[in-house]
Amino acid sequence: MHNIKILGLQYPERYVVRRLVAAVQQELLSNSIQLDLEITEVIDPGEIGKYAFVLVLPTLVIDEKVVCSGRFPAKEEVADWLLEAAKEKQPTPIPLP
Repeated sequence: MHNIKILGLQYPERYVVRRLVAAVQQELLSNSIQLDLEITEVIDPGEIGKYAFVLVLPTLVIDEKVVCSGRFPAKEEVADWLLEAAKEKQPTPIPLP
């Protein structure tokens, strides 16, 4: 399960990023790549401040790593970040003797 946080004070900005993440998730699923995402929206200025200095435009956090702040990411960027996060969470194989 990947933890996705969308940080921002304004609902329209958070909504756009949420829809973008959901669209990328569906596109990856159509390519047989299943990612379990838990998406939360953070609107508390104090909590947002722990991740980014930009409060007006959205910030996207994947597995506690800020990947984009102060702008709307491109669809391709979101796909790359999600695939990278999936690779990082895969267990490393234990070599056989």
